[in-house]
Amino acid sequence: MRLVFAGTPEVAVPALDALLASDRHEVVAVVTRPDAPAGRGRRLVASPVAQRAEEAGVEVLKPGRPKEPEFLERLRALGPDCCPVVAYGALLPPAALAIPAHGWVNLHFSLLPAWRGAAPVQHAILAGDEVTGATTFRIEEGLDSGPVFGVVTEQVRPTDTSGDLLTRLAMAGAGLLAATMDGIEDGTVTAVPQPAEGVSSAPKIQVADARLDFTAPALRVDRVVRGCAPAPGAWTTFRGERLKIRSVTPRPERTGLAPGELDVTKSAVTAGTGSHAVELQWVQAQGKRPMAAADWARGARIASGERLGDGPEPPGA
Repeated sequence: MRLVFAGTPEVAVPALDALLASDRHEVVAVVTRPDAPAGRGRRLVASPVAQRAEEAGVEVLKPGRPKEPEFLERLRALGPDCCPVVAYGALLPPAALAIPAHGWVNLHFSLLPAWRGAAPVQHAILAGDEVTGATTFRIEEGLDSGPVFGVVTEQVRPTDTSGDLLTRLAMAGAGLLAATMDGIEDGTVTAVPQPAEGVSSAPKIQVADARLDFTAPALRVDRVVRGCAPAPGAWTTFRGERLKIRSVTPRPERTGLAPGELDVTKSAVTAGTGSHAVELQWVQAQGKRPMAAADWARGARIASGERLGDGPEPPGA
């Protein structure tokens, strides 16, 4: 089939690579978001998908909005049979959805209808799901509500961050998307409507959502830290400034610390929660690079008894 692939971030690159490597399909163009400012100099940089497509010699389309007449005209001229999508990042209008004969097929990183929305992997970790996965489905006008072609499952490991889990899902999902394209061409897969039960939403995680509540149980603190890593990053306040908590390890054997209270030794920094303690592993003070918690405590001369999260949100945070 003639394919026009739509995607933007690094997580979409494995799927693009899988389709480029297929001897059954031809990726005739890629649709991605416009170049965006990046780095300290805020220089405009092409998306990871655009960069990979350019390396492969594939035409790249970067509409500001997919409803632009010039984009729709070019898409029609390309004559795609199907448009596979992975994390494109823009709403597709009905006029675009109607162009390919087999529609637009999205790879979504959850077991639909669970976790419809922008942040399915983060919400799976926040909810403590033990199993998640990836789903291919035909895009309709509703949010991630179209009929399903296929799924793969993935175990959520106890120490997984969102980044860890998404990396594995991107690889497994790439194979699923390629197999879905094969099945559509062969007529061996059928899109099945999603069940009405089990629907949950996964809106984008905002910075405010990533603030740690040390009165919550250690299990919840750990999930927020892992679910918000690498972005937007779990955080708290300390001495009037924001402190990012990059990783923690629950310590069920440690009790007796008040929520947020620190116990500092030469080799470890432990904080109390609403249940047992957590040991801080990596932290990032405001304006600083990430560092081991023990190094941070030593450099800042932190004493046992000081407390995390006991102040208001810092100005400008």
